[in-house]
Amino acid sequence: MARTYRILHRVWRAKRPLYWGMLPELAGTIAMLVLFGLQQPDLYRSKFWQIGFNNQLNSNPAMVLYAYANYEPLPSIPLVWSQTLTNFNVAISIVSLFILLGKMIAVIMKVFYPIIGLFTNLSLTALYAVSVYGQAGPDYADPRYPSSVAWYIRMGCDIAKPYNMVKQCQMAKGTFAATIFMMTLYLCNLGLAAWSMLPNPENDFDDDSDDDNVGGKQWEMQPQPPMTPRTVPFTPRTLAFNTLDRKLPLRHGYA
Repeated sequence: MARTYRILHRVWRAKRPLYWGMLPELAGTIAMLVLFGLQQPDLYRSKFWQIGFNNQLNSNPAMVLYAYANYEPLPSIPLVWSQTLTNFNVAISIVSLFILLGKMIAVIMKVFYPIIGLFTNLSLTALYAVSVYGQAGPDYADPRYPSSVAWYIRMGCDIAKPYNMVKQCQMAKGTFAATIFMMTLYLCNLGLAAWSMLPNPENDFDDDSDDDNVGGKQWEMQPQPPMTPRTVPFTPRTLAFNTLDRKLPLRHGYA
């Protein structure tokens, strides 16, 4: 029998990591929903921006007001301090939840194939990589105070004590760590899906665990007994006609 590569109906080469991996994925998704939800719309983003500028660690948050006042073109706000990043983080946490729910249903229905896991995990890994870059992103808007990494990531939270923002700083650090965790988790799932997509003997033939199908195949392979002239298929309808025939005694007399 010729072996052919199947791109769709493939089996997972390791199913336990697929099943048990959904537990930390669920925990991380819930954490992301809470942390990103608390940050919206602006829990500490603008305050951190101002704290960094006061300590000459990043650009000035008042540069937009200066541009309006001097009728100058609006400057490009660094991603780390923008509302766009906050909305993006909330969006990917919601998308992660819906994908996880769909994944659970697909696994139960046995239709979550490696090709689906490859595309979903690739997309989620890219989304969380953008989030990680944005949270720790650079700020070169002010050439006097260039910043390659946000101060609350590369420094401790002592700098936030005079502003009573230590808890918010710790939350920002925890959010950043949780985002890295989710990105790493999706990257591992991506590796598992890619490994299952590689040619392997387990996918050369159909791997159907349905006992009925297996029994049907075995029955089809059994030699069927030859039909003889006296052999009459017996069905419930045959029994009904025979019973009716016995109730009509004059039928044979007219034959």
